[in-house]
Amino acid sequence: MPFKLLLAEDDPSLRQDLLQHFQRRGFSVSACENGTQALAALPQGQFDLILLDIMLPGIDGLTLLDELRRHQAVPVMLMSALGAEQDRISGFTRGADDYLPKPFSLAELDARVDALLRRVALDRRPNPPQASSTLNFNEANQDVVHQGRSAGLTGSEFRLLATLQAHPGEALSKPFLYQSVLHRAYTRLDRGLDVHVCNLRRKLAAIGAGHLQIQAVRGQGYILVDSGNT
Repeated sequence: MPFKLLLAEDDPSLRQDLLQHFQRRGFSVSACENGTQALAALPQGQFDLILLDIMLPGIDGLTLLDELRRHQAVPVMLMSALGAEQDRISGFTRGADDYLPKPFSLAELDARVDALLRRVALDRRPNPPQASSTLNFNEANQDVVHQGRSAGLTGSEFRLLATLQAHPGEALSKPFLYQSVLHRAYTRLDRGLDVHVCNLRRKLAAIGAGHLQIQAVRGQGYILVDSGNT
């Protein structure tokens, strides 16, 4: 089955170019020119990836992302001519998995899309990892449950927690986490991982799983510590 892609881009020329590009790659593409169309398309198909322009007419991209994250954990790549760090952080905070500033090359777009789709394939593997202290991983929903309460994780947050939990007692470096969790190279000014860590800490505490602590190790990275087993 071809990958199903939802493309929301208001520039007609760019939208047509991207539509034709991904169709040549064998994707099934639903192309929308505004946020209202994209919102209407969401319940109609189980998409594998969403390419979402921030500056959409009607419902803007970030508002659409907020609505999407209430119901789905599908990977979302934001596209925007906005290049400020705060714009990127805002996108990641609201649940985006990647951010591609315009203008971009098709080669870079393909590399990032392929990385996210590899993540989709990995996320769909059977036998999800089991965390300790009654925290259960729900692979289908890309979420974790503690004492019957769901954390409401994004796909990136779920993958971050699963990666840390799979390496107990080991501090994982930021370059490693960027590659294995966010599927992009680490740069010093990129705060995306830190935002995901903060959100994950907050969501674990909210479901009473504060015994799982994501701790920063100076000069090394992050480590998951289960204080319930100490």
